[in-house]
Amino acid sequence: MTDTSHGGAWIGAIDRGYQRIENALNLFAAGFIFFLMFLAAVQVVGRKLLNYPIPGYIDYAEQSIAIFAFLGIAYCQRLGGHVRMELLLDRLKRGRALWIAEALTTFAALFIIALLARYSFDHFLRAWYNGDSTIDINLPVWPSKLMVSFALALLSVRLLIQFAGFMRLVLHPDAEPVAVPLIADVTEQATQEAVSSGSTPEEPR
Repeated sequence: MTDTSHGGAWIGAIDRGYQRIENALNLFAAGFIFFLMFLAAVQVVGRKLLNYPIPGYIDYAEQSIAIFAFLGIAYCQRLGGHVRMELLLDRLKRGRALWIAEALTTFAALFIIALLARYSFDHFLRAWYNGDSTIDINLPVWPSKLMVSFALALLSVRLLIQFAGFMRLVLHPDAEPVAVPLIADVTEQATQEAVSSGSTPEEPR
């Protein structure tokens, strides 16, 4: 249940609403991976058995990478599933020092991702105005470049939500964490992996 003290209610409400967008886009990206696998199977069968490959298959595959490579990054950031160095943060454990470090690193990430979103949008505009296309079937490349900018903008919003959550904890270190990823120890990680895989860890004897 969301902690309603010290601004936790409105941060939690925004977080839950934004989760629906992240979940939907992540599900779409996962479904698109399945579709691309099916398309690859059709391509192989058509080329080997029927001598009729899918026209422009490579172009379609290259442009679709932006969908499943970027649409899920905000979802991954929310779960703390990205790779990061936690040697220092793990020593801090809890308290204001940890939340300050988390807030600073989140703000740095937000600044960098916002810049990337801004300049990736320039690449989209350049491709749009110049009519850039692929070599084989002249497939327009601007949709994939717009997808990158869109996904980075989504990630920026997620980082902004997490930054607000960490700043709340900086001001109120004893409050319940809301809308922020937490460092899990080895036991917690093993338990989470067991639950996600459908198995349950054995009780210690």
